[in-house]
Amino acid sequence: MVLLCQLSLFYASTDILVVYTTDMEFIDTHAHLDDTRFDSDRTEVIARAIKQGIRQVIVPAIHAAGWERLKQLCLQHKELSAAYGLHPMFMKQHRQQHVDELAKWLEHGNPVAVGECGLDFYIPEPDKTAQLWLFEAQLELASHYQLPVIIHARKSVEQVINTVRRFPTLTGVLHSFSGSQQQAERLIDMGFMLGFGGPVTYSKAHRLHALVKWLPLTALLLETDSPDQPDSTHHGERNEPAYIQEIVEVICSIREISKAQLAEVTSRNARQLFNLTAI
Repeated sequence: MVLLCQLSLFYASTDILVVYTTDMEFIDTHAHLDDTRFDSDRTEVIARAIKQGIRQVIVPAIHAAGWERLKQLCLQHKELSAAYGLHPMFMKQHRQQHVDELAKWLEHGNPVAVGECGLDFYIPEPDKTAQLWLFEAQLELASHYQLPVIIHARKSVEQVINTVRRFPTLTGVLHSFSGSQQQAERLIDMGFMLGFGGPVTYSKAHRLHALVKWLPLTALLLETDSPDQPDSTHHGERNEPAYIQEIVEVICSIREISKAQLAEVTSRNARQLFNLTAI
């Protein structure tokens, strides 16, 4: 099949904004579009993503206070799908009863995944015991409701693997993966996929480049982690899903494959993992 790409240039004062209108469809599997940093122009951000070929975006929650806001946002924009969870970087905001409340949201909130959950041992003085308890509680819920998990693992990939092993029926993704090839192999053998975003675009990210080059395409997902982790072109700026094209360019170069091939396989991976219906 021939995929046609049209390139348009839009001029704003002295700046040039390049916008791609493409028949290729991409899925951003991790973008926090409910973040308040998008409050002033969220509709425009979503419109820019659509122009860049992004047809669907997974929006993972970080704390219980944001679940209702996230639900309403996804009802307003058909391109967005919600995941509900309790992020390990926000332990001071979490309460034990939030786990019980999460169970109700997973049952009635039409989520595509549990998350963002996981372990973060990079933050100053992490309460590892509390993080592990909360992570395990969310894995149990995901297993019960037969949902995939979106896992945050910073300085904790080995601990995450050891914990997830106790839930053999689970599937999911380690987002913004930064572990070793050996750890990646173990996760893939367990039925997990790996998400890659802005960090892979930096010229000094040699280990990530080697990992992306080796990784089976059937285990690869694209993400932006907007508004955080911008690519090298937008370093220091607010990130947004439209910038996924920068990530696509780099991964295609590393893998020596076409954008059409990357679009096809990563979108298929995302739809399979999150049980998404094409829109």
